[in-house]
Amino acid sequence: MNQLNKLPTRERILHMLKMSGSLSAKEITSELQITEMAVRRHLSTMERDGLIESKLIRQTMGRPTSVYGLTELAEGLFPKNYHTLTLDLLGELENEVGEETIRLLFEKRRDKLKLQYESSMEGIPFAEKVKKLAQIQNENGYMTEFEQNDDGNYVLKEHNCPISQIANRYNQACDCELSLFKSLLNTEVKRTECLAQDGERCIYIISNRE
Repeated sequence: MNQLNKLPTRERILHMLKMSGSLSAKEITSELQITEMAVRRHLSTMERDGLIESKLIRQTMGRPTSVYGLTELAEGLFPKNYHTLTLDLLGELENEVGEETIRLLFEKRRDKLKLQYESSMEGIPFAEKVKKLAQIQNENGYMTEFEQNDDGNYVLKEHNCPISQIANRYNQACDCELSLFKSLLNTEVKRTECLAQDGERCIYIISNRE
């Protein structure tokens, strides 16, 4: 039996679109051997969830046909080994020019991120700055939440690290993230737990300046 047939209908549709490219509801129905109404219900839900998008294709004859394709969000559901290539390249670079160059690369990335985000931090209360930082990290895939302690300081927790495989090998990535937080918030920030050092999450204690 085809392994794809064992998947739930939603996952089967995603795999079909990944393998075949854009498909119409009729083509998906024909492949899945279920009713077109059921297919359209799945497509509607997946489009609402941001996993697929539709576009009209004009025909030489007849009415235009809607076809469905994967969004960038859906593409992220499929395995990718970018980190392996990155680690290989960093390893080669380290062997050629030394560890100091690796540190400089991470620092340049930190400086680039600072330039990218610092304007959004200007002129807002400190609490809003912490909220904005959490939002930025969430958008970058860190699954971030924050809260304010009784002492007035903030605790920011990252439950995921999109670059964990790299950070596990190169702690400079973690050091630069901490430095970035300090720079954007202009306050003392301490990391008390780190995913790259066998922690369950990354935890930052942010001193309240107000």
